[in-house]
Amino acid sequence: MGLRKDFLWGGATAANQCEGGYLEGNKGLTTVDVIPAGKDRVAVMKGKMKMLECDDQHFYPSHEAIDFYHHYKENIALLAEMGFKCFRLSIAWTRIFPNGDDAIPNEEGLKFYENVFDECLKHGIEPLVTITHFDVPIHLVKTIGSWRNRKMVDYYERLCETIFTRYKDKVKYWLTFNEINMLLHLPFGSSGLVFEEGENEEAVKYQAAHHQLIASAKATEIAHR
Repeated sequence: MGLRKDFLWGGATAANQCEGGYLEGNKGLTTVDVIPAGKDRVAVMKGKMKMLECDDQHFYPSHEAIDFYHHYKENIALLAEMGFKCFRLSIAWTRIFPNGDDAIPNEEGLKFYENVFDECLKHGIEPLVTITHFDVPIHLVKTIGSWRNRKMVDYYERLCETIFTRYKDKVKYWLTFNEINMLLHLPFGSSGLVFEEGENEEAVKYQAAHHQLIASAKATEIAHR
């Protein structure tokens, strides 16, 4: 039996892995932007080595990546050339809310994704959007401890309300989080968790997972209003 005619066959990316332009368009610093390549990478991703700023001793792959930020039109055209009908991508939280707790969203970031979605639709490609794919504003890591804090749910709700409203006529399919379970393995890389000496790391991880599951449920409620 063949695939149904409406089967969505396509490709996938994540903002943190492909966009580059890491501080362009008023974007704020996010967790992936401070994760270096090289010998310190794993320690940082596991939350064992605190690195909440960039320095000149490390190379940070996300800062340029494949530069999707400047080349999305060519990239999407290649997907269309391959016959793909779906593009799964994620939104960089700090393009929309540079600090995560901003009072108003960043119009340049909103416009960027609007342009990306329009380009997809121009080529007959359905955008499938992950709201959060291993992406936490550094400001929220510093000020409230990221997903260990229940306040993150409120900030996530605001992000969802903003993007659902802005892109309601362009995006039909949304995913809330990419692989919540990865916070058990790479706590900082996936969820911005940094541990202090003597802290009960398992308790922090599962509390963070609990908060993300609540946030996921809240996003579903918002989508069905």
